[in-house]
Amino acid sequence: MAHQDQLAKRRLRASVVGAWALKIALAAVFLLAAAAKLAGHPKMVAEFGLIGLGQGLRIFTGLVEVAGALLLLWPRTAFVGAVILLGVCAGAFVAQVGPLHGDLAHVVVLALLLALAAWLARPHDRRAAA
Repeated sequence: MAHQDQLAKRRLRASVVGAWALKIALAAVFLLAAAAKLAGHPKMVAEFGLIGLGQGLRIFTGLVEVAGALLLLWPRTAFVGAVILLGVCAGAFVAQVGPLHGDLAHVVVLALLLALAAWLARPHDRRAAA
């Protein structure tokens, strides 16, 4: 019985560490992407120019990415952060399918990882557990 308890504790610890690693990695990716947008990196300016909705969308998207990444790192708001960043991925998917005609793989992979992070951080009904 003690062996099973130790094994369960190890699995729990590994899942907590894995969830944190995932959230930190995703936050880093989105903070870097936001930095490029907010700094006016020429590639970002060109891409948002092709989208045709103005450079204000680039700034707005960068700010949303910063907010989502920071929310992702706070346990109580991680679910909301992941959902916000999933919205950014949805917009990027539409832009890649539409005017950018770009690579969809990175958007899909990020969205799948964000969906996993959202699922891991989903709110639990504490009353149901009692």
